[in-house]
Amino acid sequence: MSRSESEWRAILTPEQYKVLRQRGTEAPFLGKYTYTAASDRGVYRCAACSQPLYMANTKFQSDCGWPAFYQALPGALIVITDLRYTSHGRLMEEIACSSCDSHLGHIFKGEGFRTPTNERHCVNSICLRLDNQ
Repeated sequence: MSRSESEWRAILTPEQYKVLRQRGTEAPFLGKYTYTAASDRGVYRCAACSQPLYMANTKFQSDCGWPAFYQALPGALIVITDLRYTSHGRLMEEIACSSCDSHLGHIFKGEGFRTPTNERHCVNSICLRLDNQ
């Protein structure tokens, strides 16, 4: 999906634009989807272009301050080595929507969460929209 930055500014809130298009980060523990609820069902979509990203049943409580998922839908993400940051001495992997290249968050591996992939996709709530239909 190709849009100009002025088009993105017109359709996103200023907060969404900062995170999705300027690769920012929202404040921890304040996002709408930070905490896992037993009622979460459906598909989490990209807030910018509505592409499906994660099934709700892949979300887990990590207490990191942002929503955590252990697996994305096939083909939903672009994974980029983020040279700006390291975590525990390792380069971080940035994740972006494969449809519109909007920044979503980062992937952390090997943290010991009991998930099928041993990954934590740390995603900004503001980048997501839960479609539970």
